[in-house]
Parts: sequence; structure tokens; C-alpha cells
Amino acid sequence: MLATVVQWLVLATLTGAAVGTGASLFLHVLFAATETTSTATAPFWLILLMLPAGGLLNGLLLHYGYRLNRTGLRDSVFAAVHQQGGRMPLLTLPIRPIAAVITLASGGSAGKEGPCSHIGASTGAMIGAALRLNSELRQRLVACGVSAGFAAVFGTPIGGAIYGVEVLAIGRIRYDFLLPAIVAGVTSYQVSTYWGIPYDTYRVVASLGFSEITFLKTAVIGLACGLAALVFVEMVHGFRRNFDRLRSRLGLWPPLMPVIGGLLVAALVVVIPADYLGLSLPLMNRALAGEAMPLAGFLWKALLVAITLGSGFYGGIVTPQFVIGAVLGSACAHLLGIEPTLGAAVGLVAVLAAASNTPIAAILMGLELFGTEAGVGYLAGSAVIAYLVIGHRSVYPEQRLTLAKSSWLRVRMDLPVGQEKTRLSNGLLRWLSRRKG
Repeated sequence: MLATVVQWLVLATLTGAAVGTGASLFLHVLFAATETTSTATAPFWLILLMLPAGGLLNGLLLHYGYRLNRTGLRDSVFAAVHQQGGRMPLLTLPIRPIAAVITLASGGSAGKEGPCSHIGASTGAMIGAALRLNSELRQRLVACGVSAGFAAVFGTPIGGAIYGVEVLAIGRIRYDFLLPAIVAGVTSYQVSTYWGIPYDTYRVVASLGFSEITFLKTAVIGLACGLAALVFVEMVHGFRRNFDRLRSRLGLWPPLMPVIGGLLVAALVVVIPADYLGLSLPLMNRALAGEAMPLAGFLWKALLVAITLGSGFYGGIVTPQFVIGAVLGSACAHLLGIEPTLGAAVGLVAVLAAASNTPIAAILMGLELFGTEAGVGYLAGSAVIAYLVIGHRSVYPEQRLTLAKSSWLRVRMDLPVGQEKTRLSNGLLRWLSRRKG
């Protein structure tokens, strides 16, 4: 066991350092690109041009770039861990980071963590292949690479590390992945800090001591965030299905689909503020600073993200969860009469816990971002409620389902949640039958 610890200290540190360097390079390029084409200062006519142009570049890059993959392997973290023994196609590694820069620089509404987790997974697979490791060790390296990517992009070394492990399956955490994930996450965070990646800190004001009334109010926010996450997930998958259906029926050239999506997003900017384009981090920061947010703000962000990603743009899907949660939590806090910064923090954690099915990682991220001042009980209660309310849905259709969230439901184990159909338990059906009789 001591040899195992030493083995992972070496391998995970090497992976974390490589991922931290790669993620830092990507983030610096992204910051430079988005600062140059910021939609906050760009005239409206330029936004109208950038979005369809970015869609065309995305479509061409993804359509023709993936023809380089002749290995038969899928370019997916979930496939690499669950089906491919820790192997990924390496020639296509730059495609997703470049596509994400184009998406966000042109105003597409998406996140920045997807390319970093992809860089992490590909780096782990590359190191595993170079060292000729067996499939089990390669799977762990891919998972710890994902953890390192999340830790680097959000500045949450422990929460990001746990996210990379917890997101693989609903209801199960691979404990054998924890040590490499945490070592890689901490290393990646330290390396990214060395390379000058800035991380925001937030001050959340909560009531002194624990208050039962405040806990009940944050539980209501958790309930609202679970429903908002449900709407967000259904929107993303629904727009993706509809765009695929449109392309099939009309026989459209695939690179044209994100162009159509870009035109649709540009048209919506006529009625939706440009703050909801791109990463929308200034909007999230204002919510966490206590500024009042519109109650419909979460819906605007969810709609723009669903069109952007559903039409074929590439980008992350976790940062939008942060924004949706903070905006909705702030709006609910003003209605419920609690501190707005606390409501925004609780909302951010709750939506992340629900949409990604990662309540433990969400709580840890909340503690790392906001400190214990936000109240561990408030964060944890709202996160778990939101996680239950969304049911067996996920922004990741390849996420495995290993446990039903309710004893009243039955699920088939170890299938992707996008394929799974839950059913009522036999006991509940018998009870309903007796009531009906």
C-alpha cells in the first residue's frame, strides 16, 4: 500500500503539472481573445456578425477536424473511463480548446471548463500510453486529469478534484480514484497559480450562528434551483435534438447548423441583455456581490446556452450552471428576505449539484469559493434538495446511473442516464393499485 501511495504521488503530480500548464495556456489565450472581442463594449452590429461567423468556424473545425481521428476511439471522457480502458484519440486534442475560444470570443453563451477537462483527460491518456500502463491505471490517470482540469479552471483544488471523480456516475464514487484526483487537483492549481491565472474570491454574508428559519429559506432556494436545473437540462438536450432533426429533414450541410444557432442567438440579443452572452462571469460576480437580479435571468441564460451548444458550438457547460444558480439564488433571496450574497452562493452550489449530479463536489466547491462564512448547513441542505428534485437527469447524457435517488423508483444499473428510463417500484405500484381499488 505504501508503494501504491508513492506510485500515485509520482504519476498524479506529473499529470497535474502537465494539465495545469496546458489549462493555463488555454485560459490565457481565452482571456486575450474574449477581451479583444468583448460583447460588453462591442456595438450591436458587430455582435450580429460575430455570432454566425463563430458558428461557421466552429462547424468547419468540428466537422473536418475530427476526420483526423482514425483510431476508432471516441473523444469523450466518459467513454475513455467506462469503455475504452483509459484511451483517447490524441491527434484531435487541440480541436475542442480552439473551438471553445472561437465560441466564447464570438459571443456564444457557454463555459470555459470543458476544454480544460478535455486537456486533462487527453493528457492523462497520453501519459498512460507513453508509460505503457495497463487499462485500470490509465482509467485513473484520465479521471485525475479531468480533476486537474477542473481544479485549474475554477481555483478549487479539492472540489474540482472530487468533481472529476463524482461526475463519472450518479450515486457512486470510485474511492480508488480519490488519491490521484486530489494530488493532481492540488498540483494543477498550484501550477496554474504560478503561471498567473487569476482566481476570484467572494465574501458571503450569512446570519450569525445557525438559524432554522434561514435554513428553511435556503431549502426553498434549493427547491427552486433544482427545478431551474431541470429546465436547463431539458432545454440543452431539447435544442440539440431539434437541431439534429432540422438538419436531417432538410439535408443541411453540418457546419451550417451552428451558423443558424448563431443567428438565432443574435436575434435574441434584441430582447435579452448582452450580459448573458459569453461566459457571463461579470453577471455572476454582481449577483454574488449582492446586486438584485431579475427572476427571469436564469431562464435567459439557460436559453442562450441551450441554443449555443445545441446548434453545434463547442464550450463548457459547468460555468453556465454557476451563472444560472447565482442569478436565481440572488433573485430568490430578495423575495425571501435573506442576505442576497448568501442566496447567490446557495443558488450556485445547488444548480451545480443538480444539473451535474455532483452534490459532494458542489458543497466542497462552495466552501472553497465562499468559505465557512456562507454556512455549511445552508450550502449542503440546498445542494442535496436540488440534487433530488431534478430526478434522473443530467447535462451529461453519458453519465452512468448506478443508484436510484428514491426508494419509490427502480432503475437499470450502469447505463448512461441519457438511455435510462426509470419506473415506479413494485411496492408503490401495489399501494397505488390498492388505493385505486
